[in-house]
Amino acid sequence: MDGLPTMTPGPQHLRALERANRVRLARAELKRRIADGEVSAAEVLLSAPWEASSMAIGDVLMSQRRWGSTRCRKFLAMFRISETKSVGSLTERQRLALAAQLDAHAKIERGSVRLEATRELVSA
Repeated sequence: MDGLPTMTPGPQHLRALERANRVRLARAELKRRIADGEVSAAEVLLSAPWEASSMAIGDVLMSQRRWGSTRCRKFLAMFRISETKSVGSLTERQRLALAAQLDAHAKIERGSVRLEATRELVSA
């Protein structure tokens, strides 16, 4: 070792901007996939991909259809977790509990949608 710092190409602020843009675009894509139902919020919490690691839990939950800030806050209050807590800072126990509850909510939602569709067919 010669004691000289290693230099990477390009100024640091430009590298930081490039990284921030990559993260922003990846998060936007993840939010779209959650909204479209391609991936569930529970899966994101369990797997904690790199783009979601520093993302607020509230942002992940509110990416789901029909989830606003009030529903998110009430859901997380059951676990005494702040909506600004990052996904990467969750403990394994918290991840499992949140994912299980989200799956239960999803099953209830699917059941109520089917029930409404059945009622519409019967009344028609």
